[in-house]
Amino acid sequence: MSVHHPIFARLYPMMSQAMERGGMAERRQALLADLAGEVIEVGPGNGLNFAHYPPTVSRVLAVEPEPRLRQHAHDAAGRAAVPVEVVDGLAERLPAEDGTADAVIVSLVLCSVRDQQTALREIHRVLKPDGQLRFLEHVRADTPGLARVQRVLDATLWPRLAGGCHTGRDTAAAIERSGLTIERLDRFLFPDTRTPSSFHILGTAVRRS
Repeated sequence: MSVHHPIFARLYPMMSQAMERGGMAERRQALLADLAGEVIEVGPGNGLNFAHYPPTVSRVLAVEPEPRLRQHAHDAAGRAAVPVEVVDGLAERLPAEDGTADAVIVSLVLCSVRDQQTALREIHRVLKPDGQLRFLEHVRADTPGLARVQRVLDATLWPRLAGGCHTGRDTAAAIERSGLTIERLDRFLFPDTRTPSSFHILGTAVRRS
């Protein structure tokens, strides 16, 4: 079930640390604030979220398909303050039973999954009734010109260079199509300039019982 992005996996740990220093760490803290219970994190990468989980989280199942990043995540799990189990797996086929997660976490992941709607259906499946999807994603630009640039990038080299990433997905709309209800949605630029990859959303969606 592994997904191999060897060049991206070598570069991402350095890139992500620069992003953390630039303000992404604060966004991760907001993403994970007040979580409790059983959590599934989809695509943890090198495990930067692990340090931000509150002690009310009883367990994190972290599903990472890229082998090199999964090893980084294993290392980060050993330093986490909450129990974290890192496993191989795909967003489109999560290794969890129906209705077992109090929350599912995705951060900079739904841009890169092969089939976004299948991944979101899987998230819906594993969530308990009234369970939360917490998301931090970069998304489609808010102007036609930049959205066209995103489409060109996504159809050419960008996914190959950036670990399967697509800059122009309308992820908020996809979440709502999956049957989840968005309760909180913040839009922001990161970095604070208007580039094809700077449009982000942070929020919470709920599986209604």
